[in-house]
Amino acid sequence: MKILLCFVLLSFSAFNAEKPNIVVILCDDLGYGDLECYGHPHIKTPHLNKMAEEGILLTDFYSTAPVCSPSRVGLLTGRNPNRAGVYDWIPPGNKPKSDLRDQVHMRKGEITIPMMLKKAGYATAVSGKWHCNSKFNSSDQPQPVDAGFDHWFATHNNAAPSHANPKNFVRNGKDVGALEGYSCQLVADEAVEWLTKHTAENKDQPFFLYMAFHEPHEPIASPEEIVKTYEGVAKNKKEATYYANVDNMDQAVGKLMAALKKLDIDENTLVVFSSDNGPETLNRYSKASYSYGIANPLRGMKLWTTEAGFRVCGIVRWPKGIKNAGQVVKHPVSALDFLPTFCKLAGIETPADLELDGADFTPALDNNAVERKKPLVWAFYNALNGQQLAMRDGEWKAIAKLDLKKFPNLHKGNEEAVKAAKITNIEIYRITEDIAEEKNLAAKYPEKLLELKKKLEVEYQALLKGSHVWGK
Repeated sequence: MKILLCFVLLSFSAFNAEKPNIVVILCDDLGYGDLECYGHPHIKTPHLNKMAEEGILLTDFYSTAPVCSPSRVGLLTGRNPNRAGVYDWIPPGNKPKSDLRDQVHMRKGEITIPMMLKKAGYATAVSGKWHCNSKFNSSDQPQPVDAGFDHWFATHNNAAPSHANPKNFVRNGKDVGALEGYSCQLVADEAVEWLTKHTAENKDQPFFLYMAFHEPHEPIASPEEIVKTYEGVAKNKKEATYYANVDNMDQAVGKLMAALKKLDIDENTLVVFSSDNGPETLNRYSKASYSYGIANPLRGMKLWTTEAGFRVCGIVRWPKGIKNAGQVVKHPVSALDFLPTFCKLAGIETPADLELDGADFTPALDNNAVERKKPLVWAFYNALNGQQLAMRDGEWKAIAKLDLKKFPNLHKGNEEAVKAAKITNIEIYRITEDIAEEKNLAAKYPEKLLELKKKLEVEYQALLKGSHVWGK
């Protein structure tokens, strides 16, 4: 009997040995140009620089939406967030709203990365910002545990009252109370503590860790000793505070990476670093006075459907799986690709009836193109630039308007108008040569315009047909 038990345990270890541990690190409102390795002239990010040197840096990485909540839902599900009914940021659901935004959440029927990986024997945890429901830590809506996380340490939205000494974290359903320290460090500390315990108890069990920083989203607060190091190069104290905020986040990343190495689990741990969307516009609202993020050389900012809204930093490190470290990869990769990729690496099939919008991104690890059955499409009805639709198709990008007023949620009250709306004012860009979207080539290439217009219409109608309508 003992021999049989040993054989079973050894078989279990061997079965899991090839499965990589997976870590997703997500920033909040980090600009495409905010890291040293992406060209920022002043912010120091040595840990992320090292991560890129030991892995790959993606120049064409896309979030799933140009704003936080839908971006996170899309990342976790591998599906355009419109399918889940998450169209814009989710406000607290404590008061009924005419547009039904108080009802919005990632529904229990959605299949997520941690749900799938648990089927492959993974332990799962999330530390940081959640923002996937309107009623956080309430039995009225699904919570992180319902999305497949064994352990969760999270806030509904932003760290409050700021990144310094937050009071609004919840751990596994229980309020934590006032904490001392800065949000990114607290999030990293929780992740390291969970990893340390998990590794001590069962090092052979693979894990999925989702570490979602609040930085550098407002309300911003940074350690004064870091702020002082930027006062000589920043325009003012607030800009220095923003620089220090990104620097502090980088140090939190370094803390996690050091823990992986100390625990001797870094070689077969796939780590992906990115952001939920582009940078906030300085002074767009009264409390955005520290928002000095940049998206250079991209056009627009957060909430735009031009590149700066959802083209973000993307760094991947996996010593065991990346043959040629230090490469700059220009092939498009999306956060929609996480679920199908992670399932493949874990050796499990995605459900045959699950409509996914991402693809396996492992070819990009060897600097090869990702094979996509369909282009990447965004339908953001509240776009600040007034162009609600965008599509990346190979070397081309199309953006277009709908003859609709802006709105933050699709519900039974506006469903008819949305479904009757026509696509207008299509612009096309050869995005591989024109990253700043400066030259609209619609007039120069009428055949390509017609081709992209037809494709956008087909893809948008398919997405609209599958979009969840609230109140039905």
